[in-house]
Amino acid sequence: MNFDALNCPYSSIRYPVYGRKGMVAASQPLAAAAGMEILRKGGNAIDAALAVAACLTVCEPTSNGIGGDAFAIAAVGGKLYGLNASGPAPRGISINKLRNQGYEEIPKYGFVPVTVPGAPAGWVALSKRFGRLSLEEVLAPAIRYAEEGFPVSVMLGKSWERAFNLYRKSLKGEEYEHWFRTFGPKGRAPKIGEVITLPDHAKTLRLIAETEGKSFYRGEIADRIDAFSRQYGGYLRREDLENYEVEWVEPISVKYRDYEVWEIPPNGQGIVALMALNILKGFDFEEKDSLDTYHKQIEAVKLAFEDAQQQYVTDIRKMKVSVEDLLSDAWSDERRKRIGTTALTPLPTKEQVGGTVYLGTADGDGNMVSFIQSNYMGFGSGLVVPGTGIALHNRGHNFSFNSHHHNALEPGKKPYHTIIPGFLTRGNQPVGPFGVMGGFMQPQGHVQVVMNLVDFGHNPQAALDAPRWQWKRGKRVELENTLPREIVDGLAGLGHEVIVTEDNVGYGRGQIILRGDDGVLVGGTETRVDGALLVW
Repeated sequence: MNFDALNCPYSSIRYPVYGRKGMVAASQPLAAAAGMEILRKGGNAIDAALAVAACLTVCEPTSNGIGGDAFAIAAVGGKLYGLNASGPAPRGISINKLRNQGYEEIPKYGFVPVTVPGAPAGWVALSKRFGRLSLEEVLAPAIRYAEEGFPVSVMLGKSWERAFNLYRKSLKGEEYEHWFRTFGPKGRAPKIGEVITLPDHAKTLRLIAETEGKSFYRGEIADRIDAFSRQYGGYLRREDLENYEVEWVEPISVKYRDYEVWEIPPNGQGIVALMALNILKGFDFEEKDSLDTYHKQIEAVKLAFEDAQQQYVTDIRKMKVSVEDLLSDAWSDERRKRIGTTALTPLPTKEQVGGTVYLGTADGDGNMVSFIQSNYMGFGSGLVVPGTGIALHNRGHNFSFNSHHHNALEPGKKPYHTIIPGFLTRGNQPVGPFGVMGGFMQPQGHVQVVMNLVDFGHNPQAALDAPRWQWKRGKRVELENTLPREIVDGLAGLGHEVIVTEDNVGYGRGQIILRGDDGVLVGGTETRVDGALLVW
């Protein structure tokens, strides 16, 4: 990448960080430390990524957990490998059954939106195919944190308190009592700096490690999940868990300037970022902080979401238009023609808040991993399986309740999925992982970060620190209060419904690691969260 490491055009508390033998970037310092511990122990980037991922289920339970999904892009031997570890809807659920029960939409909480958790199977698959160390060695730091305790960090404490207050108002019923016993045993969220232990979580992680995931999908844990679901009228069954398998997929890409930008194919929404970049590559951008740049970025993202959410993207087996068509130049050329000098109003799309963790790792042998996992909407469904510490996700809330919609809920179908790992190559040679977590902000964050790096020559830290925007719906766009005033006023003048927010909650949280031609690693970590980047 061509950038000036000392050129940080935004108020930043960090410069980019350089290393050679290894690098770990994560949203939690303790999790990053675990990844570096594994690298120094002889593990590779894949082992380190799994150690970080497991630790994040402990040290950042507000955003992810054992009961969620995961996706990854791993660069091994100069080739990219894609992993889709997201789960489908249970075989016993259907829109008609839910209607007969009186539902008029898919709820946020409870058992109805719970799909098969894929994250543990994803850990096992990555470990078996590419790891050097045993899964027991890799998960040991997470087990240690869960058993011995860890102090709550600043942003985690704030997120935990928000979630606890929301759940106390929203979750009514005895099935939710296990969540409060696990994550609010003192009748409140833990305070910043308070030491927290998660003993049931530790037991589950140990079982997953010792059995290489078999306990979760075919053994003791599977039985507990099945019994809990049956007790409260859920649809998830042991058979759904037994039949689950991760998918190794070919990552998809578009050429953007001199780089290839890679994402996981649908059911993930990474294609939204690629579609938007395909539109934007038809324009020339001279500077980031210009009204023209922001306007065209926002319009391109709107058009990509319109096609993806409203018309086409879902479980790839159910899509009526091919990925190749959606990423074709003909498609992007037609969409580009719709971008004018004023804000357009796209078809209605779904707006929702996410809860996700993203991490990147690299080792001295050239291996690199872009990894993301989530429970969705914070802690997920509000359900914790008794005796396991497993917070079940609510990913099924992303399904449409309209049986004629392309993303309609169906038995065994995977929903439109928000979490997306990104990767950059140049001349098809791996450059590095990047990601911006946060619900439907994610592809928008990918577009902004890629353009910061490629079009504007920002270093990884500056690319993350740059002020962000988020299109929400219609003509509404939210802006961080660090954007220049002339941009804010200019967008309003073009017909955008501009909302300037006082905090940076909701604008995503990212990590970037890049490898230069000389093998030197350079990375940046998010300043909007308790981010940490460790090097060797």
